[in-house]
Amino acid sequence: MSAPLNLDVLKSRVATALATHVGPALELDGTLLEVLDVADGVARIRLGGVCGNCPSSIMLVVHGIEEELRKHVPEIAYVEAVP
Repeated sequence: MSAPLNLDVLKSRVATALATHVGPALELDGTLLEVLDVADGVARIRLGGVCGNCPSSIMLVVHGIEEELRKHVPEIAYVEAVP
């Protein structure tokens, strides 16, 4: 029973890190972030707004999100953009 709680805590940490360290910069151009799921070191994130529809923007943004997220939530190894 402790695994779901730990995953909920990890998801909350990811959401907080994104909202604090990544979200404000992305919101300047209308990009929105939604944390869908966190499991096995993978954060599944939906990008909305301007960057959410452009494949090259998605890859650039995901790379930056991964780099920043690893600083604040080292349990995350990979970010997956979900449409």
